[in-house]
Amino acid sequence: MFKKLTAIILLLALVSVNLSRYFIFAGFELNKKYIAANLCENRDKPWLHCNGHCYFMKKVKAAQDAEKSTTNQSQKNLFQEVFFLATLDMIFHTQLLDTISTPYQSPQGISYNGAVFRPPQVG
Repeated sequence: MFKKLTAIILLLALVSVNLSRYFIFAGFELNKKYIAANLCENRDKPWLHCNGHCYFMKKVKAAQDAEKSTTNQSQKNLFQEVFFLATLDMIFHTQLLDTISTPYQSPQGISYNGAVFRPPQVG
């Protein structure tokens, strides 16, 4: 029960982030009269027929800026995570190479005359 509730809450949180513009629009449509009468910047200029759209556009712009900054922050965090993991991998591999001993013995007594190896030719 607890796991299902947690999953539902997380899904709603993810969906609400993606649908924030629709929530702003729904809030604007539900409170249109109040916004036009009290929050609109052009309420003293009725000939502009703004009816609160200036307030709505300001809220949409703020939501877009917040989404953009969140995206930039997540990309920055991803870059830092990848860079950090890459440095850990390099340290890990160098330590691994230092500690692993291989049973391979370098051949003794084989001379190299500088000729390129060519496989035998058939026929």
